[in-house]
Amino acid sequence: MLPLLQKSGLRCPEDFLLAFYPEREDPGRKDFTTRSIPKVVGGVNAPSTEAAVALYTAGLDQVVAVSSSRVAESSKLLENVFRSVNIALVNELKVILDRMGIDIWEVIAAAATKPFGFMPFYPGPGLGGHCIPLDPFYLSWKAAEHGEWARFIELAGEINTRMPRYVVDKVMHALNEDGKSLKGSRVLVLGLAYKANVDDDRESPSYEILELLKELGARVDYCDPFFPATHRTRKYDLGLKSVPCTAEAFGAHDAVVVSTAHDAFKHPGLWGGVKLAVDTRNLVAPLFAGRSPPCRLVKA
Repeated sequence: MLPLLQKSGLRCPEDFLLAFYPEREDPGRKDFTTRSIPKVVGGVNAPSTEAAVALYTAGLDQVVAVSSSRVAESSKLLENVFRSVNIALVNELKVILDRMGIDIWEVIAAAATKPFGFMPFYPGPGLGGHCIPLDPFYLSWKAAEHGEWARFIELAGEINTRMPRYVVDKVMHALNEDGKSLKGSRVLVLGLAYKANVDDDRESPSYEILELLKELGARVDYCDPFFPATHRTRKYDLGLKSVPCTAEAFGAHDAVVVSTAHDAFKHPGLWGGVKLAVDTRNLVAPLFAGRSPPCRLVKA
């Protein structure tokens, strides 16, 4: 932005100040607020940093000043790359351990009891949200400009972006075990939002799952209390309306795919008439406290 602003003839810091702070938020969380989340701030020069720190110190509990706006921007990239790579790691382990007949969710729960040197990440149907599916690739592109290759970032992206196809493959094989083909089967996808209990569907893998199921001939529906109807996105225009969040609606389908773990889906009574559940979020099994769910359950 600095060259664009200086086209006006104004100069920094003589005429204006310029600093950057990375957005830090986790939609749906209640234990952190804008005030309590530390704010990283870096200016394009020392006066800009000082002014930005003074501004944010007036309203926030902690402001972390860094040496430049580039450092501030890079800290945001590191935070998102960290999440992307670790999510890819558990997604890859999910596929491997599934072949071995080992439950990745039980493995993570066991590992998470270690009080040091481990931070639990959880698998899912793919990445969603505005930051993690996109931001790391800006760094990958910039690294190539400098003759370096961001191999972890590229590999993590490859693993995470193939997860929707993995989920659809699991649905297809699960229906086959029930003597049904995916083509013509009624499949209900639970959750259009990219994460639980939020009304944000940016880059949600649910859209790709619905599209892939539709392309393979399934009769698709979705249920999400935060989205009464799908809307047009950069890639998709499904034209669907949410079915009611009821046991009757769930039971009317040949398969129910858990894509987002909304609290609205965590009522055991919803699952009594379900024939087949394909669960990407480990939502169903915990609802029945050690006893077998009423439906056939496949983890994906």
